[in-house]
Amino acid sequence: MVSLADPILRMRRRKARKGQGADIIQKIAMVMAVLLAAAAIFAPLLTPFDPLGQSLLARLRPPLGFERYAAGHLAGTDELGRDVLSRSLHGLRLTLALAFAGAVIGLVVGGTLGLVAGLRRGWVEDGIMALVDMQIAIPFTLVALLVLALMGSSLTVLVFVLGIAGWEQYARIVRGEVRRIAAMPYLDAARTAGAGPLYTAWRHVLPNLVSPLVVQFTLALSNIVILESTLSFLGLGVQPPQPSLGSMVGLGRDYMPTAPWIVLTPALLIVLLTFTVQILGDWLRDRADVRLRER
Repeated sequence: MVSLADPILRMRRRKARKGQGADIIQKIAMVMAVLLAAAAIFAPLLTPFDPLGQSLLARLRPPLGFERYAAGHLAGTDELGRDVLSRSLHGLRLTLALAFAGAVIGLVVGGTLGLVAGLRRGWVEDGIMALVDMQIAIPFTLVALLVLALMGSSLTVLVFVLGIAGWEQYARIVRGEVRRIAAMPYLDAARTAGAGPLYTAWRHVLPNLVSPLVVQFTLALSNIVILESTLSFLGLGVQPPQPSLGSMVGLGRDYMPTAPWIVLTPALLIVLLTFTVQILGDWLRDRADVRLRER
């Protein structure tokens, strides 16, 4: 005779195994995040060669384990004899710095506009949400290409472009949370007690926005990494000889048939970086959302 509890037990065991698998992936992502961050921060100490140093006598040398390997160049050299590993680590450092700066700008701009839209109803809210709808409707990659083509490819312009890449997501999240919080009884009590709009926003609204904003910041970081790599690959991002992961892939694509290692290392770092940040973003979202945590 089959007990009714048996299917429930089997379901719980499947969920437990699934949870263990997810925990392993998250732990791997955390370790990768620490290693990538350490590699980016300490890149000047870890790189064996000058990332801009050229040696035509050592050009297009393969990585360790292949014939014609040049001593010390573990990941090989590029078309100008520059060390691929050194350039990749410095490129990781610059790509992460640009992505972080862009994500912070998007957080400040979008969070401020979303807060204003949530607290100030009427034409102010309608105008801000119209800008949000426009940003969502137009493919941002085309906007970025247009801005960089007209204003140049300096790092200042690139940071500005990356900063406005995802501000609309922050604005929508903050506006929705503010409108939800505004209906809470404790906010009415604060207003009745004489609290002004700035004090109410700082003391009662902003603390409740930290969790969703941290999750969105993490997810936006990986998207900005991909955008920066795309723009640099197309030649509109970081300009040579300064290395970034996207520009290294773009410059090395012509040598793919004969020297694929030029592209392999920076492309692998892009994949690992976006994978790690995305997994951590999903984990933070699950931890922050009570409904997902209870499933």
